[in-house]
Amino acid sequence: MIKYIIKRLLLGILVLFGVTVITFSITHLLPSDPARSWAGAKATEEQVEAARIELGLDRPVHEQFLKYLADLSHGDLGVSYTTRRPITTEMSEAIPATLELVFYAIFIGVLSGVVMGVLAAKYKNRLLDHLVRLFAIGSASIPSFVFAMVLQLIFFQKLHLLPLGGRLSTTASIFYTIPHITGWLTIDSLLVGNFALFKDALIHLILPAIPIAVYPAGTVARMTRSSLVEVLNEDYIMAARSYGMKEGKVLWKCALKNTVGTTATVTALSIGYTLVGTFLVESIFGWPGIGKFMSDSVTSLNYPAIMGATLFSTVAYLILNLIADIIVALDPRVRI
Repeated sequence: MIKYIIKRLLLGILVLFGVTVITFSITHLLPSDPARSWAGAKATEEQVEAARIELGLDRPVHEQFLKYLADLSHGDLGVSYTTRRPITTEMSEAIPATLELVFYAIFIGVLSGVVMGVLAAKYKNRLLDHLVRLFAIGSASIPSFVFAMVLQLIFFQKLHLLPLGGRLSTTASIFYTIPHITGWLTIDSLLVGNFALFKDALIHLILPAIPIAVYPAGTVARMTRSSLVEVLNEDYIMAARSYGMKEGKVLWKCALKNTVGTTATVTALSIGYTLVGTFLVESIFGWPGIGKFMSDSVTSLNYPAIMGATLFSTVAYLILNLIADIIVALDPRVRI
């Protein structure tokens, strides 16, 4: 097991290095001038040249890359070209919002996926089963931002039930003191006992969380159904039924617990995909997370911010992938 984990860690470091090289190369090959962005639109040529020297852009590319790796080894992701603040500071403000959104999305997705998977397995080859499988296919083939825009059209434009976007309403932002404890508004508001703020934050979470939850819900439903269909044909399930155990108890207590490993693996991998899926969804809903930070950085050609957000997404995906691999390796039926 230890050798397996070390092997996966070394492979992850190799992948991270490859992503760093590719991202650095792309940002330095694009036809733009970061020095002019740093100096300002009205800067003279002398000021632009001074900015180029200040940023180290006058050095050869390989020297710039080695300096970036040296800074990266100390946790320094550089300075934003637009705000001139450290990238680590700006990302630390955006990451909690994304993690909060992803947590609720995964919770909704896994819970609904398990329920749909169990019902699909129970009513195999019947209408409900076909509908669940159709949903699973649609969740994997239709982008999350399409679901996001459809939900905005229905629940905000037509029904006026949920807010269009943002993390809080304007009223809550003005009249309530926003706590900064964990960075998760739903938790922070409960910690200070402000239930009105909690309600407002939770309402603003619903609409952006649902389109992000669609993919993990479909994936978990498909894998749960597949595992349950196989488990329900096992001898111990038939024995439980022969003893007169109710079908619901057979499904939820005997059969479902044997699909936990598969569900956990799929969930861990889905979180990585979900993090990437939040980028456009956060932009659509104006959610101040790492996805909106990334999209704003791309629009303004803020290369250090683009690289920082890319590396964060890569590290998060590698960690979740490692967790999924460990879960699989813990299964005694799997040889590694």
